[in-house]
Amino acid sequence: MSFLPVNKQDMAERGWDQCDFVFVCGDAYVDHSSFGMAIITRTLEAHGYKVGVICQPDWRDPASVQALGQPRLAFLVSSGNMDSMVNHYTVAKRRRSTDFYSPGGKMGLRPDHATVVYSNLIRRVYRHVPIVLGGIEASLRRLAHYDYWSDSLKRSILLDSGADLLIYGMGELSVVEVADALDSGLPVSQVTWIHGTVYRTRSIKDVDRPLMLPTWDQMQADRLAYARSFGTQGKNLDPFSARTLVEEYPHNVYVVQNPPTMPLTTQQMDETYELPYERTYHPMYEAAGGVPAIKEVKFSIANNRGCLGQCSFCALNFHEGRIIQSRSHESILREARLMTQDPDFKGYINDLSGPTADFRIPACQKQLRHGACPNRRCLAPEPCPNLRVTHEDLVQLLRELRAVPGVKKVFIRSGIRFDYAMLDPDHTFIKELAEYHTSGQLRLAPEHISDQVLEIMGKPHNHMYEDFCKEFEKYSRQAGKEQYVLPYLMSSHPGSTMREAVRLAEFCRDLGYNPEQVSDFYPTPSTVSTCIFYTGVDPRTMEPVYCPTNPHEKAMQRALIQYRNPKNYDLVVEALHKAHREDLIGYGPKCLVRPDGPWHSKDDAPGGRRHGKGSGSGGRGGKAAGRGGAQGGGKGKGRPSAHAGSTPGGGHGKGTRGGTPTPHGNGTYASRGRHPGRRQGR
Repeated sequence: MSFLPVNKQDMAERGWDQCDFVFVCGDAYVDHSSFGMAIITRTLEAHGYKVGVICQPDWRDPASVQALGQPRLAFLVSSGNMDSMVNHYTVAKRRRSTDFYSPGGKMGLRPDHATVVYSNLIRRVYRHVPIVLGGIEASLRRLAHYDYWSDSLKRSILLDSGADLLIYGMGELSVVEVADALDSGLPVSQVTWIHGTVYRTRSIKDVDRPLMLPTWDQMQADRLAYARSFGTQGKNLDPFSARTLVEEYPHNVYVVQNPPTMPLTTQQMDETYELPYERTYHPMYEAAGGVPAIKEVKFSIANNRGCLGQCSFCALNFHEGRIIQSRSHESILREARLMTQDPDFKGYINDLSGPTADFRIPACQKQLRHGACPNRRCLAPEPCPNLRVTHEDLVQLLRELRAVPGVKKVFIRSGIRFDYAMLDPDHTFIKELAEYHTSGQLRLAPEHISDQVLEIMGKPHNHMYEDFCKEFEKYSRQAGKEQYVLPYLMSSHPGSTMREAVRLAEFCRDLGYNPEQVSDFYPTPSTVSTCIFYTGVDPRTMEPVYCPTNPHEKAMQRALIQYRNPKNYDLVVEALHKAHREDLIGYGPKCLVRPDGPWHSKDDAPGGRRHGKGSGSGGRGGKAAGRGGAQGGGKGKGRPSAHAGSTPGGGHGKGTRGGTPTPHGNGTYASRGRHPGRRQGR
């Protein structure tokens, strides 16, 4: 199977006069299942539609969207696997220098707010052709949302883009339904019933049992109205129980969100990930050195979708939902065998990936019949009594992968949920993770050590992390391996006062952990944490939450984690005074800074001499390799992940869990300061 047409010559070689759909995307063309654009286009192709691709068109030139002519049915538009603003800017709102999803990593090949810009450009040229939005940018901006970069509330992207329809979430099922409806001759204005879609209308008299959200005018006038709206949206994310949501705008305009689409069956998951992908970037990018994002995902295998973790700073719950969908062992093994035939394969499967790698089954039997509970969390801060916890299927899958001829090692780098692993009375998974699937360092994301902050984050209490580290170190020793847990930590998350930030610095001191980059909370669209950042209340409870929003305070909290860095001395001293922790200014072994100036080197600081040494909590000093600090202003690159999402253009990321979504396409990105975004153990 060859790449889909990117110009009229390609169309002619296939004998096409016209495409049924033209997909316009902000990413370079990579035909791999970790890119949502690839999944959507191949899905449509599998259903008999002719699909062409225009990647990274020049948004200043209308001719760039005419490369394939007018499609018969519709344009599909996506910013790509990432929100274009997260792609372009760090949490400090500084312009990034690298775009992992562009040829040669070149920045500047897509505009800010790419979905809106592309859609309006198409509308200028083709006034009457339907435009369907998808991808992470559209999915997480489908209703009114807080935009961190302009520090303002923005309307539904459907209105600003001038598009006709929006597909949200993982869109394989929805996009085929939309295609079939348009192919039947229905005008796009009548395609209003499909789950997983959002449309605009001037009348809601035909909407069945609409649930009215606060109006646009109400939300503009009162931030608490937006918090109430977001809280209602959070209770209507399950396809079994969700209502149709309606958001009213001035001049009798309504944006209507249909309930989410149903989760894929195992057979549908297998079919999706075994479509005839080329598994690499288009050859037109060879001269530029290819597309960097493919490097890590080329030899990674998507394992599952959905996440029952519900971290507040992560968009997964909003984009993929909580119901776990897994591929069969047979499908995953077929992909592994296919990899071994690639001449570039060296025997290492880089990642058995997913939003959380160790989720293979739905949280409970009830979810399969009635969906996820709208008013109860599955896992944290305390597990639901009905939660099913087992790693038996995953352990067996990993054993089968290790036995594939040509496979030397299988890594798990998308991350595991360490509290879920500890809840399993059988610790075989932790034992084999240490023995077979880790190489030196296991990266986990406890995020913080304060239970107060962790509860707001939707994370387990700190003792769960400490208990897991002890188990992992025990099994590493039994395997005769010197291995460590490297914790990912986040500064300035809602709920983190200066005193809580100091406690986090003390944690780093006691571990001898010296992070070179720090994840600063990044308020990306449509996460609970972002809603708290904007409104000052938790939308789940409407209770006030302290939130560090001042850039200087955020800088102090970030500096505390890196207190050994001499450049941070003044900020650390100021922060300690603000927290009334002057006891940490001095010469003692527990002090963070000296009263007479910074330490001569990072090694002189308390805890700084233990670089490379493990601790009882699994920490490791020294450099935080691959930290991906670009999002928070650092220089780490992070790693893409192989779990693909599939609204038109797909969307990370996160997941991107990391503030920058990964090529997961699932939009799994989170409000976190990492660049293309290995999503580590959450």
